[in-house]
Amino acid sequence: WFAEFRQFLFRFEEEEWQFQLSKKMKVAIKTSKKEPMKALLSHDRKKTYLLEDGVPVPFLIRLGVMTEAGQVKKQKYDKFKQINRFLEFVEDSIAALPKGKKLRILDFGCGKSYLTFALYHYLKVVKGFDLEVTGLDLKKEVIEECSQIAHDLNYTDLTFRVGDVHDYTGETEVDLMVTLHACDVATDVALARAVDWNASVILSVPCCQKELNRQLDCSPLDVMLQHGLIKEKFASLATDSLRAELLTLVGYEAQLLEFIDLEHTPKNVLIRAYKQNKRPTEEKIDRYIAFRDLLHARPFLENELSDRLGQISPKLVQ
Repeated sequence: WFAEFRQFLFRFEEEEWQFQLSKKMKVAIKTSKKEPMKALLSHDRKKTYLLEDGVPVPFLIRLGVMTEAGQVKKQKYDKFKQINRFLEFVEDSIAALPKGKKLRILDFGCGKSYLTFALYHYLKVVKGFDLEVTGLDLKKEVIEECSQIAHDLNYTDLTFRVGDVHDYTGETEVDLMVTLHACDVATDVALARAVDWNASVILSVPCCQKELNRQLDCSPLDVMLQHGLIKEKFASLATDSLRAELLTLVGYEAQLLEFIDLEHTPKNVLIRAYKQNKRPTEEKIDRYIAFRDLLHARPFLENELSDRLGQISPKLVQ
């Protein structure tokens, strides 16, 4: 090493050794004692979750996310983070929910209902809200299993039903509507139902946005759209942008947010909308129409909301 370097400093836990090579090619060695090194952990922060690792939560234990002692299972940690991320959106939305009434909450396409149970537990058990939650899914066996879990946990205001988002008519008013990974236009149907039922808050994570992919016809974008992968990603982003803008046009404040890190799932865009009852400006209407027509899009959600949109402006009805 002295062929390339003239000085070395070795630091050990309790002493330092310094080696130095002089111009006369003599090596000098110095050693010194020192206090044992301690790692500085002040910059390391433990992630704070609404549901904590190490604190038993009955539904997480029953769904296999936690052990009986409350430790999150290693293979379920991504699911644990997803649940907590979702609850952060719920927490942020509490102020937009109506006060002084029993809240009506509906989860379309609830599947195994990790988030449905999380929603109920957090708002009912932790926050003490008076509410009624319904999870809806097409799979009868899944609904039966979720119903049994709700019964065993004594979640008396949580029910599950077999049903299709396209023809479900069991509601007249909903305060919070949740849709997670409803495929393609099923998301649009759920969003339209939420608007029809005057939902105060909408939380939707879309999936498989195929409709616009089939419609896209915009020659200035051919440099992008000639590539299937890019076209698929662009169509997904454009679809969700159109959805958010349509919700804005019918009186909601809509945002597109990151739901969970891309390393965990590519379906990571969440549409969050709060009912504001604001009438859109002509400029906003024209901006939506210009973007829609640029892509030659015929959004399914626009058709579902056509009656409302027609009342706002005849220009919005194709």
